[in-house]
Amino acid sequence: MSLTAAVIKYTSEFVSVELIVLVQYLICVAVMLPWLAAKGLKQLKTERPLLHLLRGTAGWLCFYSYYLALNEIPMVEASLLRNSAPLVVPVVVLIWLKYRMPWRNWLPVLLGFIGIALVLKPDGSSLSLGHLIAFTSAIALAASIVTTRVLTKTEPTNRILFYYFSISALLSVPLAITQWQSVPLFTLPLMLIIGLSIWVIMWLYTQAYKYAKATVIAPLSYFGVLFTGLLGWYFWQQVPDTFAIAGAILIISGGIGSVYLGKEKG
Repeated sequence: MSLTAAVIKYTSEFVSVELIVLVQYLICVAVMLPWLAAKGLKQLKTERPLLHLLRGTAGWLCFYSYYLALNEIPMVEASLLRNSAPLVVPVVVLIWLKYRMPWRNWLPVLLGFIGIALVLKPDGSSLSLGHLIAFTSAIALAASIVTTRVLTKTEPTNRILFYYFSISALLSVPLAITQWQSVPLFTLPLMLIIGLSIWVIMWLYTQAYKYAKATVIAPLSYFGVLFTGLLGWYFWQQVPDTFAIAGAILIISGGIGSVYLGKEKG
């Protein structure tokens, strides 16, 4: 995801984010067509259509808002805020699944939200709409995590992915039309790379939540923040400030602590 984010940031200098998102999901749907042709439409039969719709919408909003944020704020800050999703998961679980965590489990969540506040710049000197958009990505990702976890209990991976990609492609069409533009030929291979890599990323992501607990997955996801920060520094000379570094330490500590204390529900 870190490498893909760098390609997206570069490509979005020449192609609108809305068009990149649409092409991304169309490629992902195309990759799924051989599976559908071999297995037949019966593979799409589901008793959880609304949950697929929620998962598809959440996943689409997560990527779209993240891509927008990459254009507005340093890559490491966008990635950090997006990866604060494990801190939002307990809130989603509380509201949706009505699961009440022990009070001690909320302590790392509170610690992480203090870190988020630091990244958002409490003095307002550098706070931008991009930061808020990036945190929107975290909220959407949290909803995606919870719905994916629920779906994998009864639905096969390919069915989850096909519905997700198809719903996201449909949601992308209106925005892509409003931001339609000519596409430079040299960006076509880049968008192909983005689309294929997103398919691989989402397949691995869905498989991960099928076979592993959140206590294993969430801490590993924070390595992406480090990689993204290094890429942002190397290619765009983006160096995080003191607030961002302090916030990163709190968010990562809070995120890991949150999923560890909630492992009985992982």
